[in-house]
Amino acid sequence: MNCGGSASSYKTHYSPRPEYDSLEVNSSIGNCLPLAEIRLGTWVHSIECRPGEGAKLARAAGTSAKIMIDITQNQSQSQWGLVRLPSGREKRIDSRCRATIGIVSKTHPNHHSGKLRKAGQSRWLGRRPVVRGVAMNPVDHPHGGGEGRTKGGRPSVSPWGKPTKAGFRAGAGLRRRQGS
Repeated sequence: MNCGGSASSYKTHYSPRPEYDSLEVNSSIGNCLPLAEIRLGTWVHSIECRPGEGAKLARAAGTSAKIMIDITQNQSQSQWGLVRLPSGREKRIDSRCRATIGIVSKTHPNHHSGKLRKAGQSRWLGRRPVVRGVAMNPVDHPHGGGEGRTKGGRPSVSPWGKPTKAGFRAGAGLRRRQGS
């Protein structure tokens, strides 16, 4: 189907984004390649530190690293590539180490928006239940015990008796003046 154009017009290739025409087939997002085969300035994640060791760098949500030295052009250091990590630090990595092209997804659409349906779902995430000190026995917490509901009978403390309120932690790091 020609859609009204001449025979010569449909043979010419038109790309709305010509800057992506020159990319290799291997350099598409999600491909895992050795650093030697990845182009300069490409954003990568899940980078190995040593060949075959498994991904160690730039794995968290929203992180990525950038290839800083094109290994194929720089023949003097053909064994190493330079990668700028999310912290801003530049690290020299073996060119045989693999990395995945692209940036790690920040969040799944339902990652934080969904409510937990039951207490067990919170436990699946590794969260332990929080129990008030006044609901415990005196052997378990300084606020515990008493007949019926009580206020605790002393200022707020941790289960080990350390004060928890009134700026207790804020002043702990300050030193007293020495001398006069």
